[in-house]
Order: sequence, then structure tokens, then C-alpha cells
Amino acid sequence: MASEYLKWKYRDVKPDEKIPLTTAEKRKNWWYYHKWHIVTGAVLLAILCDLTCLALGIGKVEPDYRIAYVGTNNLPDDTVSALEEGFAALGEDLNGDGRVVAELRQYASSGGADAGTAYSAEIKLVADLTECESYFFLLENPAQFQLNYHTLRRLDGSLPEDDDYSGTYLAWGQCPILAAMELGEYSYQLLDKQVSGNSNDLVSELFIARRGFWTENTPAYSEGADSLWEKLTEGAMP
Repeated sequence: MASEYLKWKYRDVKPDEKIPLTTAEKRKNWWYYHKWHIVTGAVLLAILCDLTCLALGIGKVEPDYRIAYVGTNNLPDDTVSALEEGFAALGEDLNGDGRVVAELRQYASSGGADAGTAYSAEIKLVADLTECESYFFLLENPAQFQLNYHTLRRLDGSLPEDDDYSGTYLAWGQCPILAAMELGEYSYQLLDKQVSGNSNDLVSELFIARRGFWTENTPAYSEGADSLWEKLTEGAMP
């Protein structure tokens, strides 16, 4: 069956006459009738490759350190990136992929103005705690966090009793290494105005803590995270 192009080209040739086709014309004729099969196959193959890579974790960046921020409002993206870079700069390649990566996850209640947002953040935080994913915690209200979840370890490494939150966290400014971390400026669009400021001012009001382990379930590379904790809190004044 000939393509429309060939029908037009040989419109004056009688039906019973054989039409000699050049190699280029044969390729063009074949492509005319099979191009959509090729395109569809290529798309399906690309989707299959993506699903396979996702299932096998190929191309996925696996963080060496996980940090959970729990507060009222989300930290600006610029501040999050600066914190991740700051933690990574002091850390080590724990998973052997040739790079040091710190990942900060945000669990913000948005002040309770949006019940759906607060509930979603709560569910994600509980999942994080249940799976022992985050090791470091940046907290707006550490005492309330410990009363709610009882997951923080004491500064001396021991595990506190129920409803006991004393000695489980440090203010950002109490840690010389953290206080000296240059986090730069942040900027974001809020409605019709641009909001900007210094990231160090934002985090100076937060507290840092680490996860305690009451069972054998621990975050990945917890020993390496212990080493980074010691480095971050070196010289801290409780």
C-alpha cells in the first residue's frame, strides 16, 4: 500500500504498471505507515524505564543525614537549602555514593489556620517517627514536642523517662558551630509583596535535638549521625 506522497508522484502511472522505488523512497514509504508505531513504542519504553528506575532506586539521591523541622510555618526554601548545605559540609559520605547529602523535611502546622494542612503535617511527622527516618530535629517548641511524641534523647545520650523533656535539646545559639554557620539571605513572594530577611535570624529561635532509640529500629547510618551530632554540639553550653 503506497503513501499519499507516492500516490501523488505516480498519479499518471497506470495501475497495472510496476513502480520502481528508490531506496530513499522505500524508507519514506515505510516510515509513513509505521512512524506512529515507533513513537508509541518509544514512549512506552521510556515509561517502563522510569518505573523500573523508580522501583530499583536508580538515580535517586539517598541522603546521608535526615533532619526534621517541626514548627508553625514552613522555613523559606533558601533557608532550607542553606541548612542542608551547612549540615552536609560538616558531615561525611555515609552511604558511599561519592557525595555528602543532608535532607531537611518540614512538618509545619501553619498556625492551625488550615486544619487540613495541620493534619497532613501531623500524619507525615508520625510516619517519619514510626519509620525512624529523621535523626536530627529542629524544633520551635521542643518541650511540647517531647511531651507529644517522647522521641528525643538526652544530651548525655541516655533515654528520658515518660513525660520528661529536660536535657533533651539545645538552643541554636548555644552551639558555637551552629551559631557560626552562615546561612545567607532568604526571599520569597507573599501575595503582592516580596519578603526577605536573614536566615540566621530565623533559625536562631529554634532548638536542635536528636532521636532516641527504645527499640532496635534506628535511622540509616545512625552511628555516622552520632558523630555529626557531636561535631554540631561541640562546645555547647547547656
